Amino acid sequence: MNHDIAHIGLSEQGHLRVEWAARRMPVLGVIRKRFSEEQPLEGYRIGACMHVTSETANLMLTLVAGGAEVTLCASNPLSTQDDVAAALVDAGISVYARRGEDADTFYEHINAVLDTDPHLIFDDGADMTTVLHRERVDQEILAGMEETTTGVIRLKAMADEGVLRFPVVAVNDSDTKHLFDNRHGTGQSSLDGILRAANILFAGRKVVVAGFGDCGWGIATRAKGLGADVIVTEVDPIRALAAAMEGHRVMTGLEAAAEGDVFITATGNIRVFRAEHFALMKDNAIVANAGHFDVELDLRALDEMSESRRVLRDNLEEFTLPNGNRVLVVAEGRLVNLGAAEGHPADVMDLSFSDQAIAAEWIVKNADTLEPRVYRLPDELDREVARLKLEAMSGSLEMLTDEQAAYLGSWQHGT
Repeated sequence: MNHDIAHIGLSEQGHLRVEWAARRMPVLGVIRKRFSEEQPLEGYRIGACMHVTSETANLMLTLVAGGAEVTLCASNPLSTQDDVAAALVDAGISVYARRGEDADTFYEHINAVLDTDPHLIFDDGADMTTVLHRERVDQEILAGMEETTTGVIRLKAMADEGVLRFPVVAVNDSDTKHLFDNRHGTGQSSLDGILRAANILFAGRKVVVAGFGDCGWGIATRAKGLGADVIVTEVDPIRALAAAMEGHRVMTGLEAAAEGDVFITATGNIRVFRAEHFALMKDNAIVANAGHFDVELDLRALDEMSESRRVLRDNLEEFTLPNGNRVLVVAEGRLVNLGAAEGHPADVMDLSFSDQAIAAEWIVKNADTLEPRVYRLPDELDREVARLKLEAMSGSLEMLTDEQAAYLGSWQHGT
């Protein structure tokens, strides 16, 4: 077995971390048990480019339980948990991931996974898919799965241009993913990353959230719950209006720059906060990025306009501007919840990775009928994951009476 990890000696601690996550992922546990009995992925090779965390480890083990041969690399240089990577290698899975790896190593690892000639790929941010379309144009892939909003945006652009070569399930678009992982997971874990890096009190602070999609919505809600005065910046009038009706102030980035104490981007776009914004920020303003790629903060501009920079704490770097104000950047502007914390709690990743597992099963069963475009997970599978999660949380569903079902299914009933 080939691998490139920090140290196999970390595996014991990694196994404990993976076990702890598994306790809080009951739906994936149900799927793993069924997979081990039915072997729906037997004979398939899977290449995954995902955050190497304890939750991802449980997904990989589920795929292996289903009969697949799995190889994993990191989808972000700062998100890898080295002990988890060691635990997976110890469990017989090839892993190419080291926390803090440079860009060259990052792409070497992606290519190492693709060298295994996978039938299916699991992507998080579409980096592996992009390499396949730019550099490995002759390599055949049966199908793919995409985990995150940023990746789905890239894939839909590829499909619109007619260049996407194989079908991909946009797992992020499943209701049991984006309504829970993005809102509750990103909302909590992004603030967790900032708290670990800076140890600040959110109560009474002005928190600027750029973007009010599901991720921004979750961040704003959690910040407000901690007592922050939340300001939202948006380019979409519907989302901006939604933010206003949630009780947040809505203004432009330049207006917010002079007011905010903490700035968090969640847009999936490039250079959201730039030199003109940094120049207006207060002394000790904190900036962080909750988007997948480290492009939402223009840190090159911040560096060029600064007189000095230094690391203050783990995952917290200070840039001093000519006017004496200091801007504090969390986790190098990378994905803050994984760069400075442990990512989403396993409880919510249980939903996302259950979607991933059954998406793999569904796409294997239906590959012959699928076209090279972006698909959603079928609604009945999405709802089944929700039902299993509700059951695991001791919730119960109301059932329609025959009369109610007939009423909803007929147009002839009046008042």
